[in-house]
Amino acid sequence: MSQPQKGICAEPNLHAQYLLFNVVDDDFPAIREKLSRLLDLFEHFDDEHYEAMVSGVIGVGASFWSELYPISRPQELNAFPDMQSEDRCAPVLQCDLYIQIRADRLDICHAIGIEVLDLLRVHVELVEQVSAFRYLDGRDLTGFMVNEDNPRGMKKFDIAIVGDSDPEFKGGSYLHIQRYRHDMTRWNALALRRQEAIMGKTKEHNLPLVDTGRSSHTFRTKLTGPQGEYPSLLKQSMPYGDMLMQGLFFVSCANNSKSFREMLHSRVFGDELGHYDRLLDYSNAETGAAFFAPSIQFIKRAAKEYEDGKVPF
Repeated sequence: MSQPQKGICAEPNLHAQYLLFNVVDDDFPAIREKLSRLLDLFEHFDDEHYEAMVSGVIGVGASFWSELYPISRPQELNAFPDMQSEDRCAPVLQCDLYIQIRADRLDICHAIGIEVLDLLRVHVELVEQVSAFRYLDGRDLTGFMVNEDNPRGMKKFDIAIVGDSDPEFKGGSYLHIQRYRHDMTRWNALALRRQEAIMGKTKEHNLPLVDTGRSSHTFRTKLTGPQGEYPSLLKQSMPYGDMLMQGLFFVSCANNSKSFREMLHSRVFGDELGHYDRLLDYSNAETGAAFFAPSIQFIKRAAKEYEDGKVPF
């Protein structure tokens, strides 16, 4: 049995801590063992603070995977798609490990983050840390709903989790992250009707506009997956910010890497008539990275020493 990491399909939380690391030594057996211990850490906090609905995710970067697990590789694990068109871009952040912590208590997210850093400290450097939160009834700081088209129930697993198409990595998930920074001054200067036209839906009730336009955020992100499924991504995006800077930490999970690539291309490049996602005029991506979150069984088995060039699976 290949059990997905709990945080992939967990219900939304009130708080999140996103930690991105680069590995600075080559003690890969120790790193594999400590990633397995992180799963135990998540489980411990979930047991001790069950009311906080704790969940965690461990993602291994596309460029780091072959160093950490050199025997085999997920079929569709590719580098983050670096895209640029005019002043719209999707920059890449070099990152080896991604740790996602979510809970309904901010203090628990903080406590787990400290223990994660203590456990990995001798092997990694912290590239970025982002604390995110649920805003009002699940909205972005632009005032519009976020993740509202997510699949529900068991459909989450169908969309987010690798199945029999890649048996060795069954139970895993392809993750893509981006940190967007909003220009809230310019956004808030727009009239409500203009904001709704850009988003392709109403602000208060999240209803689709009759004619969304081919440049609306809704139109440019409403793409089907390889098998024609919609939605094709499970999103876990959450807003972040303080009094000076606001944005959205975008996270998507999928059973393939193609869906995210096509969605990002639709937003940045648009179509042959020049229709791109107009939200990008007010929100710029500052980071981007691609990861694979293996199943629990994969992480635990790979924590054992490599013997005779083979992982003892």
